[in-house]
Amino acid sequence: MTRHLLPVALAAAIAFPALASAADTQPPPRIVVSGEGEATAAPDMAILTLSVMREAETARAALDANNDAMAAVIAAMKSTGVADRDLQTAGIQINPRYNYTNKADGSQEAELVAYQVTNTLSVRVRDVDKTGDILDRAVSLGVNQGGGIAFTNDDPKATITEARKKAVADAIAKAKTLAGAAGVSLGRVIEIADQNVTPVPMPMNAKAFDAARAAVPVQAGENAYTVQVTVTFELK
Repeated sequence: MTRHLLPVALAAAIAFPALASAADTQPPPRIVVSGEGEATAAPDMAILTLSVMREAETARAALDANNDAMAAVIAAMKSTGVADRDLQTAGIQINPRYNYTNKADGSQEAELVAYQVTNTLSVRVRDVDKTGDILDRAVSLGVNQGGGIAFTNDDPKATITEARKKAVADAIAKAKTLAGAAGVSLGRVIEIADQNVTPVPMPMNAKAFDAARAAVPVQAGENAYTVQVTVTFELK
């Protein structure tokens, strides 16, 4: 009888260490927190969106007039120190313009009256102090649409690094607070994941071209760079 029970007892003795080993491999308790950090920097570059629109009876005449006006604008940009690499055509549109008249039967009759050609230029101004003067010269030479301005930074790496450090410090502070409230202490950091929030450059709208006669007053302000991180800690 004893001889038959021995294999069963031996199997049980082998199984218990295996269960204990499985329990030992369970991951320790952990906490996951998020942190956010922000750093600011004064813009060192302005991006202008300037458009020239010309109208004529034929598309050819409208395009020729537009070409002359845009060529003058580009030459003025270069004369103020804007490099070729900072001038980029953003789009050219040729559109017919119609006059619509109501007929007796309730329908409308379309009459082609002109063609409109719009040429849009994107300009990177690396000397922010010149932004107002460049806008004024562009308007004087024929820019009559657009006027969007965005202030940005050519190389924001150092500012983003500062924001990233603040985000990690914020996450650590939150984790300590939560762990203390729960009566436990923080262990080692298991994982850190960060997500850069690319800032939207500070926009400014400059629509009042017809009234512009002196250098356009602009304020660059500052750009904010925000970084969010997620940190996982062990709990002791």
